[in-house]
Amino acid sequence: MVDRDRDWEFHLRSLSASARDSNFSADPASDHNLLPSVRKLYELCKSEESEDLVTRVYPQINKIFQRLVSSVSQSRISNGLIFLAILQFFLDFGEIVLHDADPSLRTFFRSCLSRCSWGCIETGEKNEFADPVVAKATLDFLNVNKKKILTSFSTLLPQFFPLLLKLIAWNGEKLEKSFLQVFPGLIAPGSFLPLFPSLVDLPILVVALEKVERSTGPLIGSSIASIQKSTAPEMLFALMDEAYTGSTIGDGGGDSESEDSNAIDVADPVFFDILKDENDGLAERHWTSPGMAAALQAAINTPHSDRLKQALNMTPRILDLYFAIALRDVHNSLICALLPLIMTRNATIFPDKIFSYEVRKRLLEFMLAAFQRSPDFIALLKKPIMDRLAEAYDSSAKTELALQLCWAIGEHGGGGASHKDQARELFESLELLLYENLSSSRLGLRQESALSSEGANFRKSSQSRLLCFVVTAIAKLATYHRELLPRARVSLAKVARSRMSDARVWKRAHDYLGLMNEPAICLSVLGPSHGQMQNPGTVNWSEGGKKMIAHIPFYILGEQEGPPFHDFSFSDILPRRR
Repeated sequence: MVDRDRDWEFHLRSLSASARDSNFSADPASDHNLLPSVRKLYELCKSEESEDLVTRVYPQINKIFQRLVSSVSQSRISNGLIFLAILQFFLDFGEIVLHDADPSLRTFFRSCLSRCSWGCIETGEKNEFADPVVAKATLDFLNVNKKKILTSFSTLLPQFFPLLLKLIAWNGEKLEKSFLQVFPGLIAPGSFLPLFPSLVDLPILVVALEKVERSTGPLIGSSIASIQKSTAPEMLFALMDEAYTGSTIGDGGGDSESEDSNAIDVADPVFFDILKDENDGLAERHWTSPGMAAALQAAINTPHSDRLKQALNMTPRILDLYFAIALRDVHNSLICALLPLIMTRNATIFPDKIFSYEVRKRLLEFMLAAFQRSPDFIALLKKPIMDRLAEAYDSSAKTELALQLCWAIGEHGGGGASHKDQARELFESLELLLYENLSSSRLGLRQESALSSEGANFRKSSQSRLLCFVVTAIAKLATYHRELLPRARVSLAKVARSRMSDARVWKRAHDYLGLMNEPAICLSVLGPSHGQMQNPGTVNWSEGGKKMIAHIPFYILGEQEGPPFHDFSFSDILPRRR
């Protein structure tokens, strides 16, 4: 008891000395006894469960907090751990001393954590770029207090998710597990959509941060937030560059180009958006901007850093969690708004072969899962879907997106029976895509003459695959909406008569024309896989093991030669009883 009282008095006096007004000009973080004293007093208050002890300690801790905030811009010593220790005191004992921790938490993110994530390069003495100790302690703090933060301060993490993404981007896979535990708290109605492009662009964020680290002069740190809001950021950057290097951004003087010819233009708006600390809504990122073009070019031409390699590995795993939460918890209206963003970003992925494959795979899988859950999204998103179908020629990524959209249109009947007008317009887009392919010997890229034989074969294979999807979507859509059958027959007949297309394509058109002469079988084979009425003569494939006519081998239809008429009886197909 005596030792405890002695410790109590010692740490309380130490705290009082640091909080004294006469020491206001001194940096409180320079006192090495401050952090142990705050932690020890917190532990004593926690163990004793005494409100009297809490009320005696609180005024000193609160004063220390205010002094830390006022000195953070001049401090050359990391004070993140002291901030976190004080915030823990505020969270646990705030109700006793009537202290609202929300402003204190936001102050920590805006001042201390932002500074720690940018470092102290401007001091010229110590580079604390994303201090790993503070970053880990911050994630541990958020995980320990996750329940309280999500219930009492639910808007905190969604507001500062860009700052937390900078922490994980810079510190890499060693903090991935802790970050993924915090990640669900970043998703809220106001952050769900802006979070998506930030996750996809996590490698770009690493490239930008590494560029900032290589920069000199006071172009970094907390000043970026104020420069971002400036009405003339280019002028401000030019003046600062002239003052410190003797050259301007505009003239590219000095040796600015020799050091990093592919550097990001720090005056580019995309640069500001990527490096922001707070969620300010969904901003369009122009991949054709000079800054983004320079970043991508630099990424292609230079070896990937270890930090960038880790970001390329982490991003697909973070997207998995993001999409899982979206399908489980997020309102349909937000998912519907996300789908056009996915369609747009599918073609603009960081140019790493494995990374782009993994990310695009997840984007398309989520898109199809969303359509599966809510088929009416197809009708609601008719315009962006039709735009993407019109771009099927532009690149292989857009071709793959068009393929998946064709499948979704056919599988879900263009949105359902109640969306006949939208289904008709989607059908017309499929018709147009079909006729464009039939009348052209090339697919996308429009660079026929420069392609090698290998490229020509790949192009032909892609064209055939696209036509197969389009033909199937036309047949399925017409099966769902019977008023489209006459037009579908005309379209399929043109394909069946065209020997210019791949044999797989016109044989498939033959098969579908034959199926359309058997409405019951056609509805069973080409109709929607769920939510359909059981019409007389149709087959419920989910009950195939119990039905006599459930397993009609579709390949038999494909092996018929001659005109697309299939004259067979079930006795020719079904196995005989022994």
